[in-house]
Order: sequence, then structure tokens, then C-alpha cells
Amino acid sequence: MAAPLKLGLIIRYLRPQRRELLQGAVALVAVNLVGVSLPLLVQNTVNNLKEGFSLPQLLQQAALLAVLATGMGLIWLWSRVLVFGAGRQVEIKLRQRIFDHLLKQEPGWVQSTGSGDVISRSTSDVENVRRLLGFAVLSLTNTVLVYTFTLPAMLSIDPWLSLAAISLYPLMLLLVGASGGRMMRQQRQQQRELAGLSDLIQEDLSGISAIKIYRQEPTEQEAFTQLSDRYRDAALALARTRSTLFPLLEGISSLSLLVLLAIGSGQLAAGSLSLGGLVALILYVERLVVPTALLGFTLSTFQTGQVSLERVEELLQRQSAIQDPADPQPLRVVESPGAIRAEGLRVRYPGATAESLAGVSFAVKPGELVAVVGPIGCGKTTLARALGRMVEVPHGQLWIDGQDITSLSLRDLRTKISLVPQEGYLFTATLAENLRFGNPEASDTELRAAARQAQLEADIQAFPDGYETLVGERGITLSGGQRQRSALARALLVDAPILVLDDALASVDNRTAAAILQSL
Repeated sequence: MAAPLKLGLIIRYLRPQRRELLQGAVALVAVNLVGVSLPLLVQNTVNNLKEGFSLPQLLQQAALLAVLATGMGLIWLWSRVLVFGAGRQVEIKLRQRIFDHLLKQEPGWVQSTGSGDVISRSTSDVENVRRLLGFAVLSLTNTVLVYTFTLPAMLSIDPWLSLAAISLYPLMLLLVGASGGRMMRQQRQQQRELAGLSDLIQEDLSGISAIKIYRQEPTEQEAFTQLSDRYRDAALALARTRSTLFPLLEGISSLSLLVLLAIGSGQLAAGSLSLGGLVALILYVERLVVPTALLGFTLSTFQTGQVSLERVEELLQRQSAIQDPADPQPLRVVESPGAIRAEGLRVRYPGATAESLAGVSFAVKPGELVAVVGPIGCGKTTLARALGRMVEVPHGQLWIDGQDITSLSLRDLRTKISLVPQEGYLFTATLAENLRFGNPEASDTELRAAARQAQLEADIQAFPDGYETLVGERGITLSGGQRQRSALARALLVDAPILVLDDALASVDNRTAAAILQSL
């Protein structure tokens, strides 16, 4: 069942580029037709030379061969551009599709899934798929066409000598079949180890401060060494299999040429084979050597691409646990938006044994300021995230402005809520771009007003570049309090009816926090 499924996937991925692929296939057919005709022309030329060939006739034949060879090279180049171009188009579209798909996933899955594995699937695996749909498809198609056109031409010259020359080729297929499954398993293991390395690098770069303050550089170095060794072992196992298979295939290809020369020279001496016919058969066998010798590398590329295709499809088939309803209701227009009501609200995280929220009921009127207090782990953050369906909420337990939040599209629901988490995420961009993230069309006046309300304006004015100050990755160039106030200003600039602060002033001093609350 697996092979047809993979073939179906390959066809599905290539279908949008069928025009380019069809043109490339036509070009490959033309290349092989010309390639088959060249040894026949050489055969006639050699035989005519034996019988007596004038210099003008020889030059004419040489010119014809040169023109045909040049034309074949140009057509071959065109076919490569078409097929490789189709692979590149699939790669670009696939990367965009993966990125769009990742943006649809719920935050909990994104945070719990190893980012290195996701990045590996989005980069190196997509690259392998591109090689599968470009080089591997081109090479396999060309191999089929070479054999389809070349074998009949060889048999027409001398059937038994031709069969003797290619008698060793089935051995190649047996070797390829015996090594194929092992290479695929080894390739899959290598991809897993590479993803583990990416995970560790990503985590250590994010937690570099903790590593340094607790002097854990040696521990992380040892962990990286172990993962690196496992990746090396997986890569070497695959390399050993390849290094054994490819030379064997090339050796068998060379032996077939020796068989042809050994038997053909005897037939030539006996007069049962012309010199031109032997030369043509040598050219035909050499024509088969390259695609046959490349068969191992092509197979490796094909199998690597299939493994990567499986990994990419596994990622794309993953459905978000939080999705729009099948028939979302339109937002109601109310005079005073912002009313919240919960009745027996229960939330359980996937895989958890206990509920984070167990039967919570409350009501908040528009314009009210409500504080939710409790010990660590009692569900305050879960409640804040539930309001925007950042965690899944059961139907009929939570309403905003009289509408069940599970009946609204996620986009409509989230226009009603601005959530400021304790760890506000800032992007590698200017401070102004970060503040405008939720409202890119906000004017400079609105931007400054939001910064002023978040008690951030004085800090911004102290920066040499003001609002154009470049914020480092995750806001590393700002203090903890500045990051939190930047996240607050960003939420205020959206001007949603409901503002949720999830311990968003924890890193702000009491005086500034009091000023912020007063402004709110």
C-alpha cells in the first residue's frame, strides 16, 4: 500500500507543473531519438570508410554528426531547465503551504513541538522533495527512455551479442532492490538525528542566558557532542551502504562493455559482424552505462525524497485542535461591547489528567475592571487564553457579547480581545513595527498615544533612534519592563473592546505599574 500512496503523492505534487513536465518529456524523447540515431550514422560511416569513402563525403558525415550532437545537447539542456524548474516551483509552493499551515496551528502545539524538527521539515526535507521531483524524476524518466530506444537498436544489429552485453544488468536491479529498503531506513534515521541537533541549537540559543548564569556550557557541549555523534553514525551508515552499492553498479556496467569487446572481437574476426556494427554496439553500451551507473544515486535521491515527502505530508496532515466552526455566526453589533459570561467553564489540556478550569462561572459587564487572583497553577493564564480560544473551549460555556465564542470565526473573535501575556514576544524589527504589529495602519499620533498610555514614551525618547530603534530577537535589547510595556502598547493600539493582562506588569516597578493602571 505504501508505494502506490507515495506515487500518488508524487503525481499530486507534480500535477500543477504538468505543462512544463510534458514539454520536458517531449524534449527527452527527442534527445533519445537523436541519441539512438548517432551510433547508426557512425556505423554507416565506418562501414563506408572500409569500402572507400571520399573526403567530401567524410566531412559531410562529420558535419551531420556534429550538428546532431550539438542539437541533442541543446535539447537536453532545455529538458533539464524545464524539469528542474518544475521542481523549483513545487519547492516554492510547498514552503509557502507549510508556512501557511503552521500559522493555523494552535499555540499549544507550536510551543510543545520541537522547533528544530519543524524547521528541518520546512527546509532540508523540502529541499529533498525538490530533488525528488526534479533530478530523480528526470533521471528515472531518461533511464526508461534510454533503454526503450537503445535496446531495439542494439538488437537490430546483433541480438545475441546485445543480450550478452546486457546480461549482467539484471544483477544491478537485484542489488538496487536489496539495498533500497536499508537506504530508506538509514535516511529516515539520519533525518531524525538532524532534527534533534536543530532542536538543541534552537533551545540553547534561546536559553543562552540561563546556560551562562548556571555555568552549564560543558553540559550543553556534551549534549551536543552526543547528538552530533549519533548523527555522524547515522550518516556514516548511510554512506557505507551507498559506497558499497554505487561502485558495484559502475563495475557491473564496465564488465558489460568488456563482455561486448571480448565476444564482438571474435565475431568481427569471423566476419559475422561488421566493424561499424561493433563500433555502434560499443557506443550503445556506453550510452547505457551512464544512466545505469547513475541508477544507484538516482535511487538514493528518490528514496531520500520519499522519506522527506512522508515527513512533510505528516506535518501538513496535522490538523489544528482549534478551528473555525463549520458555519460561523457573524459578529453582532452591540452598543456597549465587551460583556463576558462563563457558565461551568471547563478546560483540559491535551494529555493532562486534571482539568485546568473546572466549572468556572462569572459575568463581566462592559467597562468593568476585574482582577482574577489565586495561587500559581490555579488556571489564571488558562482563563486568559480561553477568552481568545488560544486553548480549546467546550461549546456553550463561554460567551462574549451574548455570542458563544465557539460559534464565531477565530478572526472575528480575536478582533474583540487584546491579550498581553507575561512574556510579551517582540520581533526582530524596529520598535514602531513591533507596536504596530496588531494594527499596521495606525497613525504616528495613535502610536505615540499608546506608548504614552503604556508609560513607554519616555524610554523611547531616550533611545538614540527613538521609534526606529531596532529590537533584537525576542526583544533582547530591551529590559524586561520595557518588553512588557511594549507588548501592552501594542495591545492598546489595537483598541479591542476587551483587554486582558496576564500578569503583564510583573517586570514593571510599582510606581510605573500604578501609573499604567491609572491611565487604563
